[in-house]
Amino acid sequence: MRLRPGVLPFQWLSRATEEGWIASPIQAIEAYQLQPASLDLRLGAVAYRIRSSFLPGHEPVEHKLAALTMYDIPLAPAAVLERGHVYLIPLMEELALPTSLRGRTNPKSSTGRLDIFTRVITGAHSFRGDIRPGYHGKLCFDVFALSFTIKVHHGLSLNHLRLFFADAPRDDVAIRRLYEVEPLLYDDDDHSIPLEAVHLEGGLFMGLAAAGREETLVGYKAKKNSDIIDLSKVGFYDPSAFWEPVRCSPSRPLILEPEEFYILTSKEKVCIPPAYAAELVAYDAGSGELRTHYAGFFDPGFGYGHGIRRGTKAVLEVRPHDVPFLVEDGQLFCKLCLESTAETPQVVYGAALQSHYQMQSLTLGKQFLPWNAVSATS
Repeated sequence: MRLRPGVLPFQWLSRATEEGWIASPIQAIEAYQLQPASLDLRLGAVAYRIRSSFLPGHEPVEHKLAALTMYDIPLAPAAVLERGHVYLIPLMEELALPTSLRGRTNPKSSTGRLDIFTRVITGAHSFRGDIRPGYHGKLCFDVFALSFTIKVHHGLSLNHLRLFFADAPRDDVAIRRLYEVEPLLYDDDDHSIPLEAVHLEGGLFMGLAAAGREETLVGYKAKKNSDIIDLSKVGFYDPSAFWEPVRCSPSRPLILEPEEFYILTSKEKVCIPPAYAAELVAYDAGSGELRTHYAGFFDPGFGYGHGIRRGTKAVLEVRPHDVPFLVEDGQLFCKLCLESTAETPQVVYGAALQSHYQMQSLTLGKQFLPWNAVSATS
């Protein structure tokens, strides 16, 4: 391969499907699955309700499935996956990677914003979404909906796959050099944040937006025991039936309660240059666990908007565990890791791909109507 090390872009993902590195024996891979630096993976025809998830071991997944399956559910035309239950779903796609390619999977944005915990399993030795170089075989999908009961169907995409040729992570020195030429973070007035004000430590840190004057809206908290959400719907549901607004003020700081699910935003707006891809990585709060995101991939061109570099807020899916957390405006909250693309993508994130979140601020998943639109009609 005549490629520089990095993430495979759109045109090389297309070639991967032509070469059979990514294939679907059941139904051909479709054009809509190809993204600037990832490929959407589709649910297979059946979901298996299993008693529990499992750690990797020496047994094939099929053996684990036989031991843990309670019943199976056909996904055509559609099926309901209950909140709090674990399901294993074989995917339509299979891999036959060259030894020079490895992979990683992540939930799509709309999946993470519904508090759906997912991970792709390849064989018995990979559990956290990493796919070893040269992997040949099937893909299975572990699904656990924490906040909402969901409706899915055969062929629906909840996760996506990135492929990597060698390693091309940008260390802090490289990110600093890039930032001097192409600033990556912007403030609310579309001004680039000076490099000296940026925190770099194994990646680019971003803060939390939690400023409050008089009951400022800073996020949403998932309601418990709400109705089913059909993941195929777009702009369909009244958000007030599923979410509570989260507000804060100087006299009422933002405290995140354990085992609640929140949608919040970054303080800064982020801009990913077309020749780079990024991933939001886990943040270790040090006491208890504060999961700051589920869906971590940022495509090349995220935040450009009609070719103008001005940035877009990162929406954060947050679920505290164990202890309550007091969080403050601008507090470092998540870390963005950059990696070069193996070739500049022919297609970048934005309107041409009907990307849902290019100019987002505080935005729920695509299944919901805008909150202000509901208020205006009520």
